[in-house]
Amino acid sequence: MPALVRVIRNSSVLSLQDYFTHCATETPVAVNWQTTEPEVVRSLLQAVDKMSDLDIARIVNDLERIDKMADEGGQTAIYNVVEDRSELEGQRSAYDRAIWLFRKSPVRFRHAEEVRFTDEHRRTRIYDGFVGTPNVALRRDPALIEAFKSAVWERFTSANVHVDIFDRTRPMFDVADAELVQIAVYREGLPDDFLEFENGDLVLRARRPVFEAALTYEPKAGVIEVVGKDRESRQDLAGFLARHLLGIEFQKERLPFRQYDLSGLLSRHQFSTDPADGIESVAISQLRLKPIDSDAERVTLECLRGSDRTIWDMAQERFGGADPLLGGWIATQAKLTIRFRPSGEARRGRTLPLTVTMPHGCNLKDQTEREQMIGEKYLRRWGILRDA
Repeated sequence: MPALVRVIRNSSVLSLQDYFTHCATETPVAVNWQTTEPEVVRSLLQAVDKMSDLDIARIVNDLERIDKMADEGGQTAIYNVVEDRSELEGQRSAYDRAIWLFRKSPVRFRHAEEVRFTDEHRRTRIYDGFVGTPNVALRRDPALIEAFKSAVWERFTSANVHVDIFDRTRPMFDVADAELVQIAVYREGLPDDFLEFENGDLVLRARRPVFEAALTYEPKAGVIEVVGKDRESRQDLAGFLARHLLGIEFQKERLPFRQYDLSGLLSRHQFSTDPADGIESVAISQLRLKPIDSDAERVTLECLRGSDRTIWDMAQERFGGADPLLGGWIATQAKLTIRFRPSGEARRGRTLPLTVTMPHGCNLKDQTEREQMIGEKYLRRWGILRDA
């Protein structure tokens, strides 16, 4: 139960008392909430250890959800769904903020989980973006929502469909946060069998799994984005959203792929940054090239860790000339390393490794949400990411 232990050890006494008083069953061991924090933690761990299996399972489920929302991605999602952030700011830690929202508004907490699910899967293999109509008010009339649900029911033959519609933001660097409407769709799947123990015997049980999909509409840009299981279903869901909730004609036009341009790295490049982002240095550790007149060859320049030379120093020495890569080479891949200054008591700063492959590839989607925002900000500033 590592999540349970993490939440108990990293939350304030007030937050723990709030959760166990209102959400958990009565603890079999008395907990003195007025004593020291270490004593409260010890008493709680003892109390949980003596609970019934059913009570423990329910508490573990709650605290696992809280634990997942206490990291950077979870905290960003929480801030994206809370309108009045003053109470969040008054909480002592990320765990306290997660417990506060879990207790204060279970629905908002679920919305935050849905935001995280959506944003973590943007630009992955289960994502599609579509061109829509800007500045359309999403319609929330119950009859239209039922029409949307009916379309989902018919498309997937689902006995039950649940829809959450809520307003949220998406943080952006250098510009104001993007205002979005998110639609979370839960649908019941076809029956499936799974194994379960009953009185020590292994038996098959039938169940209907629940599948989740998420859609967002950004009024300012008119963009519809969908995270879902397969490509065809994502297009269908976007069409249902356009037809029933936006009242517009769906053209099925997908957003263009992101375009990357590495030509600016063929000569010495100044990587300008903002002091507020805490960046100590930016360097190219590897540059892959192909001759402009051949597709059958390629050359890779690489500065290993500890090298005191840049990629352009190496190119100048090996190839000769002031700018030896200009004119005769095309850059097809670059590996950049962004190093941050140490923060707090840390002796070393974090590093953000970025690999950009022409024309559409980048590992930004594998980074944390904040790293993605920083990466996008500077790849655009440095002329590497070209799309709007």
